[in-house]
Amino acid sequence: MDANYFDLSDDTPVYVISVAAQLSGLHPQTLRQYDRLGLVCPGRTAGRGRLYSTRDIIQLREVQRLSQEEGINLAGIKRILELENEALRLREEVHRLRAEMQMVRALIRYELPPGA
Repeated sequence: MDANYFDLSDDTPVYVISVAAQLSGLHPQTLRQYDRLGLVCPGRTAGRGRLYSTRDIIQLREVQRLSQEEGINLAGIKRILELENEALRLREEVHRLRAEMQMVRALIRYELPPGA
């Protein structure tokens, strides 16, 4: 058996829809609707059944919170999630670019003769 066989991340789809519904406190039909609307995008089994990750469960709870507590409609929630994902992607890119700049600056300092 592969040593990484049981290395599961928060993004690993492992929960069938009935378990995901129970963990999120939502009805399975609500999960199907959220999938159709693109609010949550679960993985799929070979037979096309939905498999949810821990991150999906957290997102389902957030969708429910935004809807119930904040009164935001599903289209608004979808936009919020898109913007949050884009902000996360941009923060990661900025972090990567800063690290790259540090490396380039270190290489420049190392290669230039003193006093140049």
